[in-house]
Amino acid sequence: MSTSDAADRIEQTIAAYNQAWNDHDLDTIMSLHAPDMVFQNHTAGEEVSGEAVREHLAAIFRTWPDITFTSRRAYVRDGLVVQEWTATATHTSTMRRGDLVAEPTGRTITWNGMDVIPFRDGLVARKDVYSDSVSILRQLGLLG
Repeated sequence: MSTSDAADRIEQTIAAYNQAWNDHDLDTIMSLHAPDMVFQNHTAGEEVSGEAVREHLAAIFRTWPDITFTSRRAYVRDGLVVQEWTATATHTSTMRRGDLVAEPTGRTITWNGMDVIPFRDGLVARKDVYSDSVSILRQLGLLG
């Protein structure tokens, strides 16, 4: 398979993966992960791997039940996707970030982020998330 074909296949997989995130479809998300996949949100200080990823993602969807992601840019290469996105969600559940606790405000907020996603054997091997947590905290009234 050529490098171009491999990149095309990863581009199709990442499109399905991103749609599954917007659909909150845990079964599809997990089916696109390698069994030992690592999910690490560097700005929230969270890291899980393997089957524990399912519950972690379910908790994200419980905290932000209407969260959606809009892609801004994607860079696809053989074995790697780097994508920039904007998230939009309504704050309807308690959110915790370390010692900070934000009770539901009902506010719809947006924030930007970026994922670095290496693939192995056509599946997501890890997802490293970097997001603008300061923007989230400001919009929820936790920072001035």
